[in-house]
Amino acid sequence: MKLEEYLEHVNSGKRIVANSPQHLLMHQMLQEALEITHKINNEYHTSEEIQELFGELTGKPANRTLGLIPPFNTDCGKNIHVGENVFINSGCKMQDQGGIYIGDDVLIGHNACLLTLNHAKEPENRADMYPAPIHIGDKAWLGSNVTVLPGVTIGEGAIVAAGAVVTKDVAPNTIVGGIPAKFIKNVED
Repeated sequence: MKLEEYLEHVNSGKRIVANSPQHLLMHQMLQEALEITHKINNEYHTSEEIQELFGELTGKPANRTLGLIPPFNTDCGKNIHVGENVFINSGCKMQDQGGIYIGDDVLIGHNACLLTLNHAKEPENRADMYPAPIHIGDKAWLGSNVTVLPGVTIGEGAIVAAGAVVTKDVAPNTIVGGIPAKFIKNVED
């Protein structure tokens, strides 16, 4: 199976069946991601070198406006899409098989966890997975230790308070927090 076929499959939200060609390619991409993130996380690099390595990880040209503080982890890398002037602080983990789309001028705090896969509910198929993308709008800010679950959209200008677990979409220009994350107030308030 080729990467393009895999991305078409997961971006359509289709089930990833355990031991299927898609599942086997996931394991292959994991090994590649581990190799690149090991380089990012275990050696000193200039900002430009980190941008180059991140480009290698995602399979896209280096984004010269990306700020990334290691360590950084992902188990795929090829379905991460990052806009301009994005800052990702240390300890971020991205499970990106289902797609992670980050707009411009986004801030992601320490130890944020972005997850795009859910396992099947029925025990006999528990190893099967369902991908669902995460979308983060322009100028959004995710605080430290935020967890974003599969299929969530965080609106433009929104703020997710530190430690929140985001299980549902966040409206633009709002502040949410808690477990599960709930509306606190509008940004303008």
